[in-house]
Amino acid sequence: MTQPPNATEATLEHQLARRVGRLHLAQRLGIEDEHREKVVGRGRTWFHLENWTTGSALIRNTLRLSGLYRRGQRNVMDFEVRHNTLALPRLPAAFDGLTLLHLSDLHVDVHPGFPAALASRLRGLDYDLCVLTGDYRFLTHGPFEAALDGLRQVCEAIHAPLYGVLGNHDSIRMLPALEAMGIQMLMNEATALRRDGTELWLAGIDDPHYYRADNLEKASDDIPLEATSLLLAHSPEIYRNAAHAGFDAMLCGHTHGGQICLPGGRPLYCNAAAPHRVCRGRWRHHGMQGYTSRGTGSSVVDARFNCRPEITLHRLQSNRPAARSL
Repeated sequence: MTQPPNATEATLEHQLARRVGRLHLAQRLGIEDEHREKVVGRGRTWFHLENWTTGSALIRNTLRLSGLYRRGQRNVMDFEVRHNTLALPRLPAAFDGLTLLHLSDLHVDVHPGFPAALASRLRGLDYDLCVLTGDYRFLTHGPFEAALDGLRQVCEAIHAPLYGVLGNHDSIRMLPALEAMGIQMLMNEATALRRDGTELWLAGIDDPHYYRADNLEKASDDIPLEATSLLLAHSPEIYRNAAHAGFDAMLCGHTHGGQICLPGGRPLYCNAAAPHRVCRGRWRHHGMQGYTSRGTGSSVVDARFNCRPEITLHRLQSNRPAARSL
């Protein structure tokens, strides 16, 4: 029998209903309360390794027996700064050169020293705004206070406006605390960035992988047809719909690039119902450019092989031909 919410929980749910809408909240909370480590079924994939605690223990013990576990743990904090150019034909001239710091799949509570190590690596980087594409917690269920505490440390090292979306490891109950940190969470919403009388639109959707709480129609409602728009999504799985919705670029994560890969970077497993070509790095679908981060943290097990954690700097560039001199 379901217990009635206490006063604190009732207040939080009222606050969230006003923020995201009653129906969105009811669906998200309902699935959160149902899934509790559900390994098979639901979501866009049949099998959910991240929910299988026995599987994570098996992988960890196998790495220990092979003598590779400590090496894999060291690799978790061997951050690589990657640079990517997004050449956007419709980009207003005022935004030419705008740089986005992209962090994804932080899982900041994976290790007590992880937030400080990441914050240290971020210092000194040059960017104009920061986007976070979900998965702030290591587990997919249970307490999230440690993840919020770690994320606060990371946010203190970021010197620009922050925008974010939720992932499949995140509870919607985290939303007020995330926004209290100064992160503008985009819950099937869009916001306009303005420079010199021109606009660049940034949209974000709720988790499309497990919760399937994404709503591209709602996220696109306020974006003018002719405007340049970027989409933040946790997973690349809705890339086709996003391209046909008219987005110029899509930034996402979730796959971790495989996290444990063969030499040369070939992933053993990518947890997404999408072609491998959109599960790591740069890609394109029709007129939309995409980028899937390898992830800044680690999931299932705190180890990486042949797949360094990633901090990405995306530089926006207009590729309009230069005006001819008369």
